[in-house]
Amino acid sequence: MKKLAISIVIFLMLSAPVFSSAVLVPCGVTDPLVIAVHPGYDKPCDFTAFMTLINTGITFIFYNMVIPIAAIMFAYAGFLMVSSGGSAESRSKAKSIFTNAVWGLVIAAGAWLIVKTILTFLGYDGAWIFDRFV
Repeated sequence: MKKLAISIVIFLMLSAPVFSSAVLVPCGVTDPLVIAVHPGYDKPCDFTAFMTLINTGITFIFYNMVIPIAAIMFAYAGFLMVSSGGSAESRSKAKSIFTNAVWGLVIAAGAWLIVKTILTFLGYDGAWIFDRFV
């Protein structure tokens, strides 16, 4: 029960920016303040805007949720490894956490790559690799 509560708290902390962002898709906005800050957001929604929504969602999940959770798991496993005090059980638990964190990161990166490839085949020509930093 304690692990579930900790997982829910971490998920809510990492997903909070989703609820605070006003515009996920740059189209169909009627708020004059948003249009003043982001000109061009008042255009009608189309297929490209839908692709932008998918790209924004997958980029957020990978960069703002998967990578920080993996870093937390690596730090936790490292702490268990250092503080094991020679206990074989603690070392094996830490190694298991390391392995699971690596596999989770590999699976998430594979899913990110598959979604980006599908978006490219469907004609979305947004920045493919460096879209996080643009």
